[in-house]
Amino acid sequence: MSAPGGAQTEKEATAEPQRNKTTAGATNVSPRKVTADGTAGVPRKRVTVAKTAGFCFGVKRAVDTVYRLSEGEHGPVYTFGPIIHNEDVVASLANRGVRVIEDLGEIDRITEGTIVIRSHGIPKDADERLRAAAEASGGKLRIEDATCPFVKKIHRIVCEHSQNGERIIICGDSRHPEVQGIMGWCEGCATVISTAEEALKAAENAAREGAKICIVAQTTFNHTKFKDFVDIFRKMGYNAEDSAISTICNATEERQTEARALARQCDAMLVIGSANSSNTRKLYEIASQECRNTRYIQSAADLEKEPLPSFRYVGITAGASTPRNIIEEVHAIMDNENFDQLLEESFKTIRNGEVVEGVVIGVKEDEIALNIGYKSDGIIAKNEYSSQPIADLRTVVKEGDTLTAKVIKVNDGEGQVLLSRRKLNSERASAVLQEAFEQGTVLTAKVSQVVTGGLNVVVDDCRVFIPASLVSDIYEKDLTKFQDQEIEFRVTEYNPKKRRIIGNRRDLIVERKKEKTEALLAKLQVGDVIEGTIRNVTDFGAFVDIGGVDGLLHVSEVSWGRNDNPKKLFKTGDTVTVFVKAINGEKISLSMKFADQNPWKDAEERFAPGTIVTGRVARMTAFGAFVEIAPGVDGLLHVSQISRKRVEKPADVLSVGQVIEAKIVDFKPEDKRISLSMKAIEADEAEYDEPVAAEEAVEAPAEETVAEAVEEPVTEA
Repeated sequence: MSAPGGAQTEKEATAEPQRNKTTAGATNVSPRKVTADGTAGVPRKRVTVAKTAGFCFGVKRAVDTVYRLSEGEHGPVYTFGPIIHNEDVVASLANRGVRVIEDLGEIDRITEGTIVIRSHGIPKDADERLRAAAEASGGKLRIEDATCPFVKKIHRIVCEHSQNGERIIICGDSRHPEVQGIMGWCEGCATVISTAEEALKAAENAAREGAKICIVAQTTFNHTKFKDFVDIFRKMGYNAEDSAISTICNATEERQTEARALARQCDAMLVIGSANSSNTRKLYEIASQECRNTRYIQSAADLEKEPLPSFRYVGITAGASTPRNIIEEVHAIMDNENFDQLLEESFKTIRNGEVVEGVVIGVKEDEIALNIGYKSDGIIAKNEYSSQPIADLRTVVKEGDTLTAKVIKVNDGEGQVLLSRRKLNSERASAVLQEAFEQGTVLTAKVSQVVTGGLNVVVDDCRVFIPASLVSDIYEKDLTKFQDQEIEFRVTEYNPKKRRIIGNRRDLIVERKKEKTEALLAKLQVGDVIEGTIRNVTDFGAFVDIGGVDGLLHVSEVSWGRNDNPKKLFKTGDTVTVFVKAINGEKISLSMKFADQNPWKDAEERFAPGTIVTGRVARMTAFGAFVEIAPGVDGLLHVSQISRKRVEKPADVLSVGQVIEAKIVDFKPEDKRISLSMKAIEADEAEYDEPVAAEEAVEAPAEETVAEAVEEPVTEA
C-alpha cells in the first residue's frame, strides 16, 4: 500500500529491489516475474508522489487568504502581482472576480475593497504606497499582507544590515519578483548573484573596496549552490558566520532533497509546476541530474498531449505553487491500470535497418539516449556516433538536440533500441562520394588527420585519403599546416569494397591557376606595377602571387644594389611591390628595380672625376678590387692604383667588406665604368707634404745659425 497522497511508505522503500544502472544512467527493467497462472508478466507500474510536493506553508496561506476574501463581503478583491506563480490558481481566482494589479499607478483608481500583497512580497516603496492609499481612503480600502513569513524575515534582515552600511549580496534570480522585492528593502548597494562567476566577481569587488557584506538567498535557492557561493566569499577573507545568513526556506530544502532521492530510485520523474515558477525549475534541474527520463509539465493536460512512455517506476514531485488537485490529477492518470495498454497502442512500430529521428533526452560521456516515439528509448553508443574519435559525447551533443540514426537492433536484451548515427552517415556519405566521383563534383571537407604520406578528410563519417603528391601543385614539405583546415578536392578513385577512396586537390589547383593565369594575362602589360605576396623563396629568387598567378622575382631584380641570398631578404607571406619586366607565354618575370630608383641616373654629377668617395670592397680579382661606392654602383680599383708602393695582388692589402677612401680618376657613363685610385690620394698628400718639408728645410739652418751664434764661445787671441 502507498502512503496517503501516493507517498511511498518506509516498508515499501525497504522492499524496493536492487536496480542496476545502464551506462547512460537509465534503470534496467528487473527480471520478469511468473504470475499465479504460470505466465510471465511485468510487475505492475508503481507511482510515488513526494511527500513535500505542492503548496508550502507560505503559498498555501496566501492562496487561502485570497479565496477567503473572495467568498466574503469585503468588496472588490485585488492582488498586487499574481498571488503565486501558477496560472491555474490565478485563473481560478479571476473567475471569482479577483483582479491582478500590475502597476502602482493603478492604485490611484482604486477607492475601496481589499488589496492582497502577493506571497513573494513587494519592495518597500510599493508597500508604503499601498498603505498610504489605504489610510487616505478612510477605511474603505484595506491592505492584506500575504507575504510569506520567510520572505518578510529576509526583508527585515536586509533592511537592518544595509542601514548598518553593509553591502547586501542576494543569491537568486534577479528577474524573480521575490528577489526584486528583497532588493527594494535594501538601503544602498545590493548585488544579485546566480552563478559562480558572478559570485567571484562580487567577492573580489567587495574585498578590493573593503566593504562589509551580508549574504542572503532567495527562499527557493539551491542549498548546495548557496554553500558554494559562501565558500567563494570565505576564500576572499570573509567570515561566513558573520557574513552569511541562510534564508532558504526549510520546506524548499526538504523538497529538493526528497526530489533528488526519489529521482535516483525511479525510471522516470514528473515535475509539476508553472513555467514561471523558480522553485519548480530548480526541482527539474535536480531531478534531471539523477534521472534522465525527467519531464517538466504544468498540468495533467500536458500528459494527454504527449503521453509519458511506459516505465516500471515513476516518481512525481511539484513546486511550491502547485495546487494539490493538479498533483492528484497527474497521479490518477499515471496510476491508471489501463494507461500502459493505451500507451502501448499509441506507440509506433520500428524495424531493424529503419531510419528514425529522435530528441536527445540524456547524454553521458559514452552514450546518448533518444526519445524516438517508441515504447523504449533509443541508445547511441560512443563508437556508433561517429567514425572520428570523440573523448566525451557531452562536448558535441546536448539535451534537446535532434538526431537521425539507423536502427541496429530493436531490443538489445535490456528493452532498449540500439541505434547508429555512424552507419547512417557512412551510407549517406558513400552515395555522395560515388556521385561526386562519377560527375567530377568538387567537395569540401575538413582535414581530420595528417598521416604519413598524405591527408585524411572526412565526408559525413566517410574517410577520404589525399596522397601528399596530390595535395598541392608544389612540393609541400610540412603537411601539418592543413590540420583542421577546410579544403576542396575531387574524388579521382572510388572503390568502397577495398575501402579505397582517393581525393585529388592538386589538379583542382592547377585548373584554377590556369584559369586565373589566362584571365590575368589577358589584361596584364609589361611595366604594370602590382602588389603581391611572397609565396615561396629559393636561392635564385622568390615566387610572388600577383592575383592567383605566380611571377618570378629573380635575385638580380630585387634591387639596384648588391643582393644577398633572397632567403635573408624575404619570408613567405611578405607583401612586396613589383612591376612586370617581361611576359613569355605563361611565365611572368618581375622586378623591383624601378627606374626612378636607378643610381646611375644622376651618376655624372655625383661621381665626376676628381671626387673623393668612400666605399666598401665588394669583391676582388687578380687585377684589382671592385668597390661599391653607392647601392648598385661599383668602381674598379686597379691593383696599380692601390698604393704608391708596389702591390703584388689586392688581397695583400685589402679584404672584402673593408671600407676605403678613393678618388675617381675616370668615368665613362655610356659604359657605366668608374675607375678609382687610392694612390692618387696618396700622391695628393705627398704633393702637399713636400712644400711644407722644403719650408722647414730653409728655416732650420737660420735657426741653427742663430743658436750657434748665441752659444759659440769667444776664442782666445
